[in-house]
Order: sequence, then structure tokens, then C-alpha cells
Amino acid sequence: MYDNPVIAGFHPDPSVCRVEEDYYLVCSSFEYFPGVPLFHSRDLVHWRQVGNVLDRPAQLPLPPELPASGGIFAPTLRHHDGRFWLITTNVAGGGNFVVTAERPEGPWSDPVWLDLPGIDPDLAWAEDGSCWCAFSSASGIQTARVDPLTGAVLEGPWPLWSGTGLQYPEAPHLHRVGEWWYLVLAEGGTERGHSVSVARGRSPRGSFEPAPGNPILSHRSTDRPIQSTGHADLVSAPDGTWWMTLLGTRPTGRTPQFHVLGRETFLAPVEWEDGWPVVGPVQQRHPAPAAWHPFPPLPARDDFDAPRLAPHWISPRTRPDGSWSLGERPGWLTLTATGPTLDRPGHTFVGRRQQHHDCRISALLDPASGRAGLSVRLDEAHHYDLEVDDGHARVIARVGPLRQCVAEHPVPPGPLTLVIDIRTTDMLPPSVTTADGAAGEPLGVLAGGPDTLAFSVHAPEPVPLAELDGRYLSTEVATGFTGRVIGMYATRGSAHFDWFDYRPTTPSAVP
Repeated sequence: MYDNPVIAGFHPDPSVCRVEEDYYLVCSSFEYFPGVPLFHSRDLVHWRQVGNVLDRPAQLPLPPELPASGGIFAPTLRHHDGRFWLITTNVAGGGNFVVTAERPEGPWSDPVWLDLPGIDPDLAWAEDGSCWCAFSSASGIQTARVDPLTGAVLEGPWPLWSGTGLQYPEAPHLHRVGEWWYLVLAEGGTERGHSVSVARGRSPRGSFEPAPGNPILSHRSTDRPIQSTGHADLVSAPDGTWWMTLLGTRPTGRTPQFHVLGRETFLAPVEWEDGWPVVGPVQQRHPAPAAWHPFPPLPARDDFDAPRLAPHWISPRTRPDGSWSLGERPGWLTLTATGPTLDRPGHTFVGRRQQHHDCRISALLDPASGRAGLSVRLDEAHHYDLEVDDGHARVIARVGPLRQCVAEHPVPPGPLTLVIDIRTTDMLPPSVTTADGAAGEPLGVLAGGPDTLAFSVHAPEPVPLAELDGRYLSTEVATGFTGRVIGMYATRGSAHFDWFDYRPTTPSAVP
């Protein structure tokens, strides 16, 4: 058995391809640099990140004032003629482009731009060698014959099948299976109405007939714990079985529920009936593919002893030289402020995706003469910060237009440990206080958020500072396409981090 999601946390819009017995998968990265995380697997269940496709500023020009959830949308990864090909959209400027590499770890080429509108581009090659790009535009799903080496549009674009009539037909993927071309697309919007539909035709130009059972997958209007299922891609295993990668969310809390980890990558088996792909509801546990190849677990703690940052570390928009260093103080990550606040773009932040609903994040910080700390971030207007500045530790909550210091405590100079505990049990508010000051019955019915974030500082003894409701760091409140990213920052001077520790925890019983 395997557990869904197979790649947890903010990893949306998965696209997958197989090269012999190896699988490779990419996801959207939006405003974060480096862009387009790339994963490797031998069994479709266990994945390890081997790099980022867009790891140079020349590949990923993102303007300083790029709004959150802008940037890189919906990549497609394919392997053809001995090379890896990735096509995606930079909505911040330039549009659709292709990069290539001989090895998935790179180096990947500079972008080759295509004069095609829209988003969510796909690449597929016919038996005659022609290359086809399907994409989503304001006019629906379209396709064109292109030269992926030069970006030239050779024919088209023409309209293709645009779904069953639901909103936002997008994420088209063309697959040749037997004598048919299958067009898989998403529609209904990437929120709770998300779905997967399919049509088939004899040519990548169409025409396409829709499957009689469309949508072939949707969890809308159900009570399933996995929601927003869609944006799917297909892949065949060496044993002839077929599988679907797709995005989904895991909302929790009281209605309308809140998802905080972003849209995640899920896996589901596919059967073929009467020439059509059939996929059942996406379960939290599934029978596994025949192959089984787990990787050694990554260490919970990064001691910053390596010569370069691990590929899972990301930063909003850019990570300029001079804003960070692993060599200035060997064994430490040094961050130097590039902006005075996390409330505006242009700040120094290095973080990783939150991947578990219950987890503990800690870091050993030497603030020196700077202002620095840990932040749980959705965007510039939605983040909680545990900050050390001028001999005080503070918890700062930024929710929309409101910014408030909710706790403060003096701390001694020198290194100290910052801790954030995120839990889904024993939620806020814990109880009501009666008129005589005694604790009353728990008000669990009012604890409607998805989780509680508890902040403390160890200097050296633990000092609890504040507990905050997690719903305000959810997509349902902040909007957008991303999920929580937790990391280290500096907003004045320079500060040093000896280590960063991320550990999933077991939900405790509510007392």
C-alpha cells in the first residue's frame, strides 16, 4: 500500500514522464526561485528532489514587484529523442517557453520562447516527427505545430476540444495510446469544482470525441478528505499498468474548511475500458504499483555544511548574490537583509515548503546586530514571524491590512533557538473562563481553524510566546495558488543560522 499524497506540500500541477524504469516529475513554482522543482522515482510512490529546472536568473526573470502566485505556471515534462524537454509559462513576462537538458539534473538550457498565447502548454510528438503544442487560452484549448528547438510556430493554432462546458478548461496533455490520441484536460476551476475530462481523436489536430463518462474524475460535492482533484497527467509503467498524477488538497477545520499546505501531488491507478481511461476516487491509501523502491529519508536537520543549498530551499522572486552565504561563517547560513520588511517584495528569505499538518520547526539563530527570525509565509500580506531584534524576541502577525506584535520577551545576546510547533489538536480557543476566573468547558466548537501555531524561544530555557490560529495562513483566506513556506529571514543587517530542523510530529490527543 502507499499513502497519498505522494509528494506532500505545495507541489501543484504535476507532470510526469518515464524513461525506461525511471520516472521524473515537475511541479509549478509560481513566484519562487529556483523554479520548477524536479523529482525522480523508481516506483511512482517514493520521490526525491534532484534539482530545479530553472535555477539561473537568466532562465527565470521575475520582476521585483511580481504579485504572489505570479511567475511560473503549469510545466509539462517529456522525454523525446534522447533529451528532456520542459515547456511552461512565465506569466510575469515572456509567455510560453521551452528548455531542454540531456540529464534531468541539468544543466538546462536558456529559454526558447514561443509566439503562442495562453498558459499550461504541452508538448507531444507524432510518429512522423512533428511536434505539437496544446495550450489553454481565452478561446479554450488550442494546438499548434511547432519547432521546439527554435520556438517557431509552423502551423496553427487551431481550436481543439475544450471540455464539457465547465469553467476554465486548462492543463491539456496529449497522449498517443494505440491508434488514438487522448486529450486529457482539467475544467471546473482548480478549487473544489476541479475535475478531469478526456476526449480522443485519430490525430493531434483533432477532431476529438468526448468520453461518455466525463468527467472521469472529480471529488466535488463529496465529503472525501481529498478535494480539488484535477490537473492530471498520464504515465505507463514497465509492466503495462497506467497511472495518473494529479493535484489535490486536504482541507480541514470547520466549514468552509481551509487548506494550508497548498495543492499537493497525488497518484491514482488507471484502467482502460472500451478504449477510455477510467480512474476511481483518489483514496488516502491505495494498492501500490508493482515496483517498490524507497529512498533513504532526508535528514530532519540541515547543518549548512554542504557547499551549496539543498534544492528544496526556495526564495520569493530571487536570491541575489550577497543576500546569503554558506562561506562567510562556515557551517552557518548567513543572511543579509535586502529589504526592511517581509510585508513588501524585495526581502531576504530562504524557506522550505510545509509538508505535514503537524510538525515542529526550529533553528539556531545568532542575530548578531541584525534583525532576523523564522517566518511561516503565504505571501507578503499573510505571514506569522518569530523575530529577534535588539535583545527581544517578538511574534508578529500580518493578516491582510493588519500587522501586530502579539508577544514580546527579552532574550540574552548570542545564539538562541527559535521553535514553531504546528498542531491540529488542542486547538484555539482552548476553553472559556467563567465569571469567578475558573476554567470552564472547552469551546472546541469554536476552534474552527485548520491548526494552531505555537511560538517559543529557548534562551536557554523554553519560553512560550504566543499561539495563533492557522486559518489566516490558508488559501481560503489569503487566496492564490501556493501553500505555506517556512523559513529564515533577515530584515536588517546580517544574521547567522547554524541549523534548521523540520520534523513531522504525531497529533496529540485533546486534553
